Amino acid sequence: MFSINGSSSLNGSLYGVSKSLTQSTQRKLRAPAVVVAAAASSNRDGGVVLMENGLKETIENAPSKSPSVIEKDSKSTVGGGVEDVYGEDSATEDQYVTPWTVTVASGYPLLRDPHYNKGLAFNEKERDAHFLRGLLPPVVASQDLQVKKMMANVRQYQVPLQRYMAMMDLQERNERLFYKLLIDNVEELLPVVYTPTVGEACQKYGSIFRQPQGLFISLKEKGKILEVLKNWPEKNIQVIVVTDGERILGLGDLGCQGMGIPVGKLSLYTALGGIRPSACLPVTIDVGTNNEQLLNDEFYIGLKRKRATGQEYAELLDEFMCAVKQNYGEKVLVQFEDFANHNAFDLLAKYGSTHLVFNDDIQGTASVVLAGLMSSLKLVGGTLAEHSFLFLGAGEAGTGIAELIALEISKQTGAPLEEARKKIWLVDSKGLIVRSRMDSLQHFKRPWAHEHEPVKNLLDAVKVIKPTVLIGSSGAGRTFTKEVVQAMASYNEKPVILALSNPTSQSECTAEEAYTWSEGRTIFASGSPFGPVEYNGKFYPSGQANNAYIFPGLGLGLIISGAIRVHDDMLLAASEALAAQVSQENLEKGLIYPPFANIRKISAHIAAKVAAKAYELGLATRLPQPENLVEYAESCMYSPNYRNYR
Repeated sequence: MFSINGSSSLNGSLYGVSKSLTQSTQRKLRAPAVVVAAAASSNRDGGVVLMENGLKETIENAPSKSPSVIEKDSKSTVGGGVEDVYGEDSATEDQYVTPWTVTVASGYPLLRDPHYNKGLAFNEKERDAHFLRGLLPPVVASQDLQVKKMMANVRQYQVPLQRYMAMMDLQERNERLFYKLLIDNVEELLPVVYTPTVGEACQKYGSIFRQPQGLFISLKEKGKILEVLKNWPEKNIQVIVVTDGERILGLGDLGCQGMGIPVGKLSLYTALGGIRPSACLPVTIDVGTNNEQLLNDEFYIGLKRKRATGQEYAELLDEFMCAVKQNYGEKVLVQFEDFANHNAFDLLAKYGSTHLVFNDDIQGTASVVLAGLMSSLKLVGGTLAEHSFLFLGAGEAGTGIAELIALEISKQTGAPLEEARKKIWLVDSKGLIVRSRMDSLQHFKRPWAHEHEPVKNLLDAVKVIKPTVLIGSSGAGRTFTKEVVQAMASYNEKPVILALSNPTSQSECTAEEAYTWSEGRTIFASGSPFGPVEYNGKFYPSGQANNAYIFPGLGLGLIISGAIRVHDDMLLAASEALAAQVSQENLEKGLIYPPFANIRKISAHIAAKVAAKAYELGLATRLPQPENLVEYAESCMYSPNYRNYR
């Protein structure tokens, strides 16, 4: 059996061959009698499988001559005496030719396969067995040496986008080396492969696009989405990250160019959570864009039309969700990413009871922020219920965080959820959300409309609410002004300030501003990374409330337990697990999150807590429950180390 353009040939029966080839006998094409090929397997981790198959009988038994094909003697050759075996050079431009792609497990094709390529790390035995002699320089390099060399190369680039492109190029040619590099240097490379650099990459995706790394499903595919999913070469998919590109980070509508987000997220699922790359599927739903700049851009790669809305949009998304479940089963995790507010909440509510779905902007952000708040209590004292919270931003992230905080307060105190919500206040573009605005509020803002006189801006809200915790999720840069931070510091010995918006340009304030304006007293974390800050001769490290702490471990926990639904208690369990990983040494430095250097260990502990909660709630299907879930989670993690080939 060998693979031809994604199809298979068994016992001499060939599928996927174009009509112009199969109907032609005048050429009497003579294909190689034996082709040594890599089997098209959905599980590439098992190594290269060598198999044989003859094409000669298929070609010789082809039907009678087709008038659409030029009659040509089979001995005729093209440039340099090379026989035109597949008829590509002899066909006119209006005739069809077969796009033959035979993955041969030797020589150049093996070196061009990112799943199996090891570059200079092929040993002497492998070079002989797979016909690589002469195709590689004589030196045999270890994977560790390759990592060292690649890091030196990446560091030579001064522009972040160049580093991003270098990493993507590596992923496309040597998958295991890419993940080895990312895992071993996660703190340095995380900002390169994801936020903030991925934001710029999405903005320029049309210009830097080279080859697809996921599925593009547009309105053109309506009614055929199941067929589109089957075009993806991997069949055992466990995690899908999907976006419609309408609200990419804090950058707005980037349409089809939002594909950089699912690709980046799934790279982190593998590097940080240990999900096999072959089990990950990035998807962009292209329903158009309202970004005029993109619509007028000749290099834009998406549909050049205004966004679909209403029934047209809902029908396409529903077809996608049904096709996913039909093709991959009940336990495939679908993560919604960077959908606009008006769709994000509706999709989560609609499919939360029928599919295994998760919205990282709403639930992932909430979980990681709650973990940071739990850690900060060890520095400021008290319980969650004894603190008051003020949000700038009442969209997906803001309301999602607020709801999870309220759930945790309710869980700790036994108070009704409605009562717990009264400790939390939100400010949107029109000011403080209060009950007198109820009629004009979107449905997801209404639970946060409390009795209070109207307040028009954030500074005035800080002065009247006097919160102990200030959280920014507005996507509006530099909105935590000097006056706001100083007001927080005047009411609190150690104010907790979280500037969560991404990318860096949209952060509500910088780490330097927060520490300087609070005279070094604030407990600070941000969504985008900032370097350490020196104030009055003391260095203050900047913590990052990055969703990457949560979603890889959460996803791993759902997979290893065979969970069929995501429950709020799983998010609370993930927050508690992350907070437990913050050491006393971290706290003494003012950090409320653990260092990313230990992220795979952290993800294993989060996965274990999430899986345990799935078993407790009766939502797990993988039975019996393992005795030690942490060890089991670690054993299930993908390793990027090279495999030995036969």
